[in-house]
Amino acid sequence: MDLRNLSIFLAVAKERSFSRAAAKVNLSQPAVSQAVQRLETDIGERVFDRSSKNATLTEVGRVLQQYGEQLVGLVEETRSAIREVRELRRGHVLIGANEGTIQALLPLIRRFRQLSPDILVDVRRVPAHQIAVEVQQGSLDFGTLTFQPPEDDLLPVPIGSDELVLLVAPSHPLANSKKVTMGQLAAEVFIAHNEPSPAREHVLRLFEQRKIPLKIVLALPSLDGVKGAVALNLGLALLPRRTALTEIETGRLIAVSVAGLSRRRPILLVSRRQFRTHAADAFLTVAQSERSGAPKR
Repeated sequence: MDLRNLSIFLAVAKERSFSRAAAKVNLSQPAVSQAVQRLETDIGERVFDRSSKNATLTEVGRVLQQYGEQLVGLVEETRSAIREVRELRRGHVLIGANEGTIQALLPLIRRFRQLSPDILVDVRRVPAHQIAVEVQQGSLDFGTLTFQPPEDDLLPVPIGSDELVLLVAPSHPLANSKKVTMGQLAAEVFIAHNEPSPAREHVLRLFEQRKIPLKIVLALPSLDGVKGAVALNLGLALLPRRTALTEIETGRLIAVSVAGLSRRRPILLVSRRQFRTHAADAFLTVAQSERSGAPKR
């Protein structure tokens, strides 16, 4: 069924006149009659009673008018929704991140919200080892990583940087040290975040390669829990500095550099190189415009 023919039929049905409908839709009366005839051919039924002087609907015509108005209305709603998506008045951006990278996202989200306040930004906690795959599959628009993804179809954009630090309680003997070696940590006990990540595996591998024991006595499900346990002097933790900025600034925790571990690493926003939504394209544009040569802290 042709929607244009249907719309012309609805105009005739509303005006109860072929001539008035023709003026309404800016067509000649013969063109309107031909459109109605094509519609009747499509459905195999008469929609107007030709014996009537006025454009009187047949029973089939009344049914078609009822459902046709709903159908045309739905088409208009669809077109309107598509315009809203294109004009960034509707839509969402879905980002996968872990606790260690969310802080780097917040300034970017603030800037995007200033430009596109109607778009929902949904940041979900996703383990780092899953992010690249979920972005590739399209279940995430973006993901944050602290390592270069090997996948060629992912586009990485630097949005900041971070470093791994040793977090200790102010009362701990190492709190007065600016830097320690990995060997100095052999006698210490550690608190770990029990979510697996490439960064955690890298740290464990380095200690193992240097044959330095890393004694983990407590594993907790959140970074807040880890930081709280360190503040109580239950052990030490190796975490990205960004995850403890507030605690470091207030003196609740002390950050100490570790030789061979505390090197600055980039935080990357990754997306698919193709097939992004309008909202995702706009978010990527903001990320690329915010990018600078100097590391973001």
